[in-house]
Amino acid sequence: MIARLLLQNSIVVVAMGALMFAGAGTLDWPSLWVWLIASALLGPVCGWWLYRLDPALLAERLRPVIQKDQPAADKVFMAVFILAMLAWLVTMGLDRRWLASDVPVALQVLGFVLSLLSTACILWVFRENSFAAPVVKLQTERAQHVVSSGPYAYVRHPMYSGMVLFFLGVPLLVGSWWGVAMVPLFLVLLAIRIRIEERTLIQGLPGYADYALRVRHRLLPGVW
Repeated sequence: MIARLLLQNSIVVVAMGALMFAGAGTLDWPSLWVWLIASALLGPVCGWWLYRLDPALLAERLRPVIQKDQPAADKVFMAVFILAMLAWLVTMGLDRRWLASDVPVALQVLGFVLSLLSTACILWVFRENSFAAPVVKLQTERAQHVVSSGPYAYVRHPMYSGMVLFFLGVPLLVGSWWGVAMVPLFLVLLAIRIRIEERTLIQGLPGYADYALRVRHRLLPGVW
């Protein structure tokens, strides 16, 4: 399992770097190197932590993002989301190529902090929720139940809250206002994913409807 984790993390980091450097037309992009190196280091460290904490969840996280037992709507969503991610990476690369953005160093540092907070938020989710699969599905074989502790006491989908920090932090870190401008697109996509997931959970997971009444906000505390 660890070997698979290392392989997947390496493929993702190399692919992200290749797309962005290709878009930029240069390897002279120090802040991108910072992000890629941090990703290459954090991925295995976080994966090892999850392996020690909850190997079943790690195994679930390593499964493909398209699975036979997920709703058709979620399969379509994942295809669209992956395309949006690819477009986002290329767009930031083109931004660098044409020197279209001038992000102050202080904001780039803030972007790095936000990306780390994103990782911390997602790890908190993993610690509390052993059923945080990468796809929408009911895990009856693992006796899935409603989780309402930790971040789930504040919002119903805290992993997506962490992803919002990621989509804002990364473009700030690498110095791309074009990347920041695409954040609303990902907010819309995450809202769609939440609708798909909640429809599945309300219909099939006992107690989720009551939990949704207790915890009113889905993504941002006090907002939505």
